[in-house]
Amino acid sequence: MHPTAKRFADEVRAEHGIEIDVREFPEGTKTAADAADAIDCDVSQIVKSIVMRVGDETVVVLTSGANRVDEAALASEFDVDPAEVRSANAAEVKEATGWSIGGVPPTCHATGCPIRADPVFDEFDEIWAAAGTPEAVFRLTPSQLRELSNPRFVDVFE
Repeated sequence: MHPTAKRFADEVRAEHGIEIDVREFPEGTKTAADAADAIDCDVSQIVKSIVMRVGDETVVVLTSGANRVDEAALASEFDVDPAEVRSANAAEVKEATGWSIGGVPPTCHATGCPIRADPVFDEFDEIWAAAGTPEAVFRLTPSQLRELSNPRFVDVFE
């Protein structure tokens, strides 16, 4: 297992007391479609961790692989001007989450940044999220997503 994926699995065990089964795909799971193809699931079951700057804070938005973040709706959720919403850059992602773009998991972040999640995940028995690298994923249920991430489920997606 890649050392970063192992670190993630160790952090989940230490912080949440659960064992996760990390699956790695050497061909990569850089996009939601790549991940869905590798796992053999629907792209909607892929949890994309989109890191955004909303005003002066960093927010993790857990988006279904089939959806995109609606920046205007996200701005409304945080009561900021839509012009103040943008994708976080690589340094901001790493600082807020402790993980690099493409491998940001839905939990075990370096800071207590707010987390928002796509309500569509409740339609599935299982979903898949990044496990610290662009090649690593782990399976979880919507209930586990709630336990691990404590997100607010809101419709800020298109």
